[in-house]
Amino acid sequence: MSTSVLVKKMQDEAKAQGRDTEIFACSASEADQKLDTMKIDVVLLGPQVAYMRADFENKLKGRGEGGKDIPFDVIDMRAYGMMDGKTVLAQADKLMGK
Repeated sequence: MSTSVLVKKMQDEAKAQGRDTEIFACSASEADQKLDTMKIDVVLLGPQVAYMRADFENKLKGRGEGGKDIPFDVIDMRAYGMMDGKTVLAQADKLMGK
């Protein structure tokens, strides 16, 4: 539930910045299917699944553009708790080198 609220706030912030982005949330169990069927630029894990970091590191190896690893990180716990879409969007941008 809270993740969908954060996604909405990130989408609103991206729109306010004039950006055309696709931001979505899925369960950890849905991640493999999404990785197989979509172009994913960055993955942010909710703090509640931070324990899965090593699993995702392996899943994301070589799955990005040009065979590169897809960048990922755990969402900053404070930003997640505050539902701070602007900060979390900036975290994603930083991971993508923007």
